Amino acid sequence: MKLASSPPTTKRRVQVIETGRLILRRLHEGDAPFIFDLVNDPAWLRYIGDKGVRTLDDARAYIRNGPVAMYAQHGFGLYCVELRSTGMPIGVCGLLKRDTLPDADIGFAFLPAFRSQGYARESAVATLDYARQKLNFERVIAIVSPDNQDSAKLLEKIGLRLERAVRVAEDADPVNLFAIDFEEGGGAGSSESSPVPR
Repeated sequence: MKLASSPPTTKRRVQVIETGRLILRRLHEGDAPFIFDLVNDPAWLRYIGDKGVRTLDDARAYIRNGPVAMYAQHGFGLYCVELRSTGMPIGVCGLLKRDTLPDADIGFAFLPAFRSQGYARESAVATLDYARQKLNFERVIAIVSPDNQDSAKLLEKIGLRLERAVRVAEDADPVNLFAIDFEEGGGAGSSESSPVPR
């Protein structure tokens, strides 16, 4: 297979989306220190869950088995969000396809020092534009813990609406499902504009 003969891609940068202040690129194993910090942040643990990442090797495995596997299977996934000015990774934002949900869902998380500065909104709007314009999605959903009011408010600001509570697994707590349906043939928009809800 082609991948076996290729050199390791632990530090290969594949840019996917660019906004005024941010670059969204594919995660790679070289991002392990950043991912280690992000997935062990108290807000991640509270609202997203413990991914069992206790070492840098665990972080590399999380990247390989999560985002990188999703890129290979679906062509999209969670992306590393970097500051354009410095290249510093500050969070993740992207699309996930879960077996238990009918549509791709948008997800985002940022390191504490980079919250409340508009980065989540900027990257999420750009991701929705990418989903509509490049991936030709007609609908994107999001799942949010009922007590995560900040994420729920952001989703509503960018055009998603609360639909219902769902369980993503039989033994899981219910989460709120938000969704946006795009206009058919929605016109070209920049990552600075809001998606057009139907």
